[in-house]
Amino acid sequence: MAAAGVAGCGLSYAVVSIMGPQSSGKSTLLNQLFGTNFREMDAFKGRSQTTKGIWIARCVGVEPCTVVMDLEGTDGRERGEDDTAFEKQSALFALAISDIVLINMWCHDIGREQAANKPLLKTVFQVMMRLFSPRKTTLLFVIRDKTRTPLEHLEPVLREDIQKIWNSVAKPEAHKDTPISEFFNVEVTALPSFEEKEEQFREQVQQLRQRFSNSIAPGGLAGDRRGVVPASGFLFSSQQIWKVIRENKDLDLPAHKVMVATVRCDEIANDKFGCITSDTEWLDLESAIQSGPIPGFGKKLSNIVDVHLQEYDKEAVYFDEAVRKGKRQHLESRIMNLVQPAFQKMLTHLRMKALEKFKTGLNSSLDSGKGFAVSVRDNTECSLKEFEQGCADAVIKQANWDCSKILEKVRRDIEEHALSIRESKLSELTRHAKEKLRKALAEPVESLFDAADQTTWASIRNVYRRETESILPEFLKKLCGFEMEYAPAEEMVSKLRDYARSVVESKAKEEANKVLIHMKERFITVFSHDKDSIPRVWTGKEDVHAIAKDARSAALKLLSVMVGIRWDDEPDGIESILTSSLLGGSVVSKIASAASADPLASTTWEEIPPMQTMITPAQCKTLWKQFKSETEFTITQAVSTQQAHRRGNSKLPPPWAIVAIAILGFNEIMALLRNPIYLFLLFVGYLIFKALAVQLDVSREFQNGVVPGIISVSAKLLPTIQNLVNKVATEQQVQHQHPLAVEPPQPQMQPPPLLLSPRSPMSELRRLHMPSSPRKVPSSPSSSSSSAMSSPRHVAEDQKPRTVVAGHENESNSADSIV
Repeated sequence: MAAAGVAGCGLSYAVVSIMGPQSSGKSTLLNQLFGTNFREMDAFKGRSQTTKGIWIARCVGVEPCTVVMDLEGTDGRERGEDDTAFEKQSALFALAISDIVLINMWCHDIGREQAANKPLLKTVFQVMMRLFSPRKTTLLFVIRDKTRTPLEHLEPVLREDIQKIWNSVAKPEAHKDTPISEFFNVEVTALPSFEEKEEQFREQVQQLRQRFSNSIAPGGLAGDRRGVVPASGFLFSSQQIWKVIRENKDLDLPAHKVMVATVRCDEIANDKFGCITSDTEWLDLESAIQSGPIPGFGKKLSNIVDVHLQEYDKEAVYFDEAVRKGKRQHLESRIMNLVQPAFQKMLTHLRMKALEKFKTGLNSSLDSGKGFAVSVRDNTECSLKEFEQGCADAVIKQANWDCSKILEKVRRDIEEHALSIRESKLSELTRHAKEKLRKALAEPVESLFDAADQTTWASIRNVYRRETESILPEFLKKLCGFEMEYAPAEEMVSKLRDYARSVVESKAKEEANKVLIHMKERFITVFSHDKDSIPRVWTGKEDVHAIAKDARSAALKLLSVMVGIRWDDEPDGIESILTSSLLGGSVVSKIASAASADPLASTTWEEIPPMQTMITPAQCKTLWKQFKSETEFTITQAVSTQQAHRRGNSKLPPPWAIVAIAILGFNEIMALLRNPIYLFLLFVGYLIFKALAVQLDVSREFQNGVVPGIISVSAKLLPTIQNLVNKVATEQQVQHQHPLAVEPPQPQMQPPPLLLSPRSPMSELRRLHMPSSPRKVPSSPSSSSSSAMSSPRHVAEDQKPRTVVAGHENESNSADSIV
């Protein structure tokens, strides 16, 4: 202690010791871990005892000051089987003075009593609690030559063994219920083989070395440091502890028989567990269960387990009974842990099968028309019964596993699926009922609004009542199959009734948005048709103002229907308010009443709640102004038509004009009567003027204005006269050459009269109007007069733009006859 400089460290020091089997690499580990120079075994000279007694050194390069003790290995052949007192004493000494105790052990010896030092630790715990004040020591188990088994699988085994040892130790009354954590911190680490994986071994040792830095700090690797003496008194304290340990004669190991039974039964159990893991029948069963349920699964698996347990009993029958039974129970527990995943997989298959059976059965029952609640109840009972039978067939007799939890899961799965189907069916039923209500209400309500009158809302209420009373009882009857409670069923019916109201209200609001169009249509219908729905002919005898007032009144009645939603039967005065405000009185009286009190200067109606108002009074006033401005033109057209009809029917001048003409033109009239030739010339001049007017289409020429019409007629006048004269001359010449040729009427088509143009050459006119055969000259004045009277219509038709094709012969001679 003096040479290493430990005495002056005060309380800043830690003591680390190592214990374990002989030749397990304890000295090598300490040298690699702490940089010490303990003697190591030479593997080339054979395996023998290297460390004798207890060697002590100071760690190099680790703070705080760390004292390392290398203990003699246990289970050495040099001391023999019976001389193990020093092993117990050194182990007890290490536990008494050390903060950290490293327990070196082989990986493949985990679970063995002697190799893991479990009997030794049990004895040490008992003696330590009897001799010393308890202090918290860290037990760091170092697993050497770690195999592929993960550390997380090895550590629980060690911790369980330590806890069992602690529970089995007879404790004083003061510490009877004290947990092991009050005395020890159990840590586990693993290192690879030093000989086979030296580099990896060194790397992990360096990582382990980091854990010893600041080991005495709070949360460090060392214990709680209770009862630690100063470094200056460490020597005396250690001597006294060693003296007490040397004088104790009660330290003893378990009997040899128990130790052998423990080791041998453990080996047999491990061997049988390995046999079942490689059993072909078990492997086939495990593989088959992955794809689906297996009939007789529990019986087959129970037989496999029975075979291997019986083999264990046969080989371990002569060992200690307590040890044998304990190891058998442990083996059985390991086997159950091995086969439990396959059992759970079997239950999963049964669970899915039961759910699928329920789904199929429920669909079939519903398709057959069976009630939903009855179908769910029957299929649930059938599916659960089948699942329970499957569970009974899958249970292993060696295990006491409870299937009630998985049964509850199956029941819950069925209930969830049934609930989802129920919600789906109810939603579908509700959606179907809503669709029927919409179809039953939308079109009738729309047609009622098209023919809106005072009974419109009464008719709408009747339609609503009739359709809901027809559809909702049918819906409620279908709900009986679900066995619903009264309150939820009534709530669904109430929602459907509200939906029907919303359909009516939405359609009413939609039509209210088009009220101006409906008003104009109503006005046109009443204004343009009589009581028998026959279109009016404005002959001048109709009272346009009265008819217009009636049409506006009808439009106003329609507006009064559209202003709000009326679900009650109480009458209101909205129509009279609108009539008095918008239709009655003169403009001056309306202005005066508006200045005093305008009933439409508001945003609400007294008779209609605001939520049911579709058109406010102010909006009615605005709509009426727009309506009047858009219908004024129709009234103006009717008045203009009447005036035009009156002018067209007045053929004779007024009587006063006739009297004035007779008085002022008496001399001219008498002159015409005395000389009939003047009258004849006047008649001929009228005919010629009429023919030219028709041929030139004077009315069409003057459509573009007076000046353009005069210019166009002047340009066409001379060519037209020349054309007529030439045609008449040609006809006369043909008649003189064939005076007696009388040609019967020909049915074929003849060229129509030429659409004359000032630029048409005379030769072209003569060629087109040249007759193909001699014609009969009209012989009587009556025929000439008839031809002359009919010529204006034919000439007017000939003036339309068209391609020059064959026409009738009588049309080609119209102008000639007039001339």
